[in-house]
Amino acid sequence: MRKVWVTGLGLVTPLGVGRDAFFSGLREGRVAIRRVDTDIDLSGIKACVAGVASSFDPLALIPPKRARRMGRATQMAVAAARLACEDGEFHPEGTERGAVAVGTGIGAMEALVENHKVLLSRGADRVSPLLAPVMMPNAPAAEVSIELGIKGPSVGVVTACAAGAHAIGIAWGWVRSGLVDWALAGGAESVLIPLVFAAFDRMGALSRNPDPAFASRPFDAQRDGFVLGEGAGILLLESEEHARARGAEPLAELAGFGQSSDAFHITAPPEDGEGARRAMAEALVAAGLSPDDVDYINAHGTSTPLNDRAETRAIKALLGTRAYEVPVSSTKSQIGHLLGAAGAVEAGAAIFAILEGLIPATVTWRNRDPECDLDYVPGEVRPSRVRTVLSNSFGFGGQNACLVFRAV
Repeated sequence: MRKVWVTGLGLVTPLGVGRDAFFSGLREGRVAIRRVDTDIDLSGIKACVAGVASSFDPLALIPPKRARRMGRATQMAVAAARLACEDGEFHPEGTERGAVAVGTGIGAMEALVENHKVLLSRGADRVSPLLAPVMMPNAPAAEVSIELGIKGPSVGVVTACAAGAHAIGIAWGWVRSGLVDWALAGGAESVLIPLVFAAFDRMGALSRNPDPAFASRPFDAQRDGFVLGEGAGILLLESEEHARARGAEPLAELAGFGQSSDAFHITAPPEDGEGARRAMAEALVAAGLSPDDVDYINAHGTSTPLNDRAETRAIKALLGTRAYEVPVSSTKSQIGHLLGAAGAVEAGAAIFAILEGLIPATVTWRNRDPECDLDYVPGEVRPSRVRTVLSNSFGFGGQNACLVFRAV
């Protein structure tokens, strides 16, 4: 089994586009969540804030004719893949030794909704002939492969909020085993439309706090739900040998991947977080590490009462008494929940901690919950020597994924 290096990082996020913009936002502790009820018709919906990737311009990275044939999430995936290649100074075209794995939770829902309106108002012959290829959940992976000329394995992963992390883990296995020499892997999501807001709001899953600065409050006693966000994250993964042969410098090693199923409930985690604990434990075993090696955990940390409590219990079960010594934080406090893209973008935050020697903050944490009593790095980034990071992603359906990143 070969070592797998991360040699490029492409990010489209509410904090900005590109690695530098995202890292700057983390360093500054900036909250990139805003009210959207003046842009989106949220009549009858109590949630009114979101993490919007407002600086994303698809035409800056995709030819106009091609961009028009993609949903917004697919545009973000292709842009993030190009950015990852630029970041890694890598040219992928024409090889069968590379692969693509891109996760999404929902797909191009906006295309489905708009074309359903057309069907009802103007008839079937006015529905776009591009609807099927635009809305299919494997479109982000397929379009990355097409746009960048990658001829090896290409898969779309659909495991709700764990999709981006699962895609990275799957690609890690391919590179590690020697099936391919490199892969572009991650996730993309953009579903900031009324129907999706309404669906999550009716579940009671969204924060109804109208203050963008404190709507997403992971692990805080006053948290009341998650905040929708949009974006994409793509990692360029290479075998150590392939990277060395072309003189590439690693950002970090992707050392392990673990996954599990709760087999419990379609939306709620088990109270003890047992499935999450098993995913973290499996990831550490795959990395040849122990819980004592963990320096920082980038938590799933959704800001929902059930997730944050269960994840806290899972971390305690994994680390024992050491759980109170290991910093835990949630990037969702700054950008909201990017659903299928969350695990991929938050992998970028894990790599930030290793490269910068700064632990990202849970910037909105203010009030201690007796059942969430770990060190959540409140307020601002914390200087620390970080060598090993766990990055957690847990999806509706009880599908859990954990990635282990290590300094090289």
